[in-house]
Amino acid sequence: MMLLIVCFFAFSVPFLIIFLAYQFHLYVGIIIEAWLISTTIAAKGLKKAAIEVSTPLKSGNIEEARLKLSYIVGRDTETLKEEEIARATIETVAENTSDGVTAPLFFAIIGGAPLAMLYRAVNTCDSMVGYKNERFKEFGFSSAKFDDILNWIPSRVTAFIMVFFGQPKGKKSQLECWKIVLRDARKHPSPNSGWGEAAVAALLGIQLGGLNTYNGVVSNRALMGDPLLKITNDLIEETVEIMLKTVNRFTLVFVVVGGVYYVVT
Repeated sequence: MMLLIVCFFAFSVPFLIIFLAYQFHLYVGIIIEAWLISTTIAAKGLKKAAIEVSTPLKSGNIEEARLKLSYIVGRDTETLKEEEIARATIETVAENTSDGVTAPLFFAIIGGAPLAMLYRAVNTCDSMVGYKNERFKEFGFSSAKFDDILNWIPSRVTAFIMVFFGQPKGKKSQLECWKIVLRDARKHPSPNSGWGEAAVAALLGIQLGGLNTYNGVVSNRALMGDPLLKITNDLIEETVEIMLKTVNRFTLVFVVVGGVYYVVT
């Protein structure tokens, strides 16, 4: 019931606002819809969060980097070393490229601001209650599963675009990178998050995953990618660049496909 109520208002309210705006004037409708869509896209926030970890790490301020990292990840950060901090940041940016950026763009392209807002509402519900613990494992079940369904296509398209337009490091070709993605993406506990992480790991020539600690409980995540290069702080900024380029290419691909479809039909 919680999910249904949230979805109803997340879709219907923007739909009503945009409908009235377009009735008033075409340009007013375009401006308001564009603004509503922009509120669902977290590229700027994701970049800022990553840089706020990278900057103190670059200057050797490990404590500050751990603190900033704790704002964006669920794992324990108090004892993480430099490489582990960098890995956690890279994993977060890679995973959220689809969740926070390309997926809302995907739904905006096919359904405008109302569908983008609906997706963002579902994704937020999953972030708030989609946990497999005693408190939320039943209450958050629907939110988590619906988010998985909505992200199924965007996550895979995002990974493909990452690799197709990417510049692999570590003497790997794009074909080899895609083979790594297909090999490792399904190892992630989430049916969707592993695609972005595996793609970034393949492109950067690094290995993500491994031991993480959540509230003192050790979790051994599956390894993704091949450890051709060492994980360093510099790779955080490279991951952000991959994210930004993916967003641009993702938008371009769908605009071109949409244009071709419009001309053909």
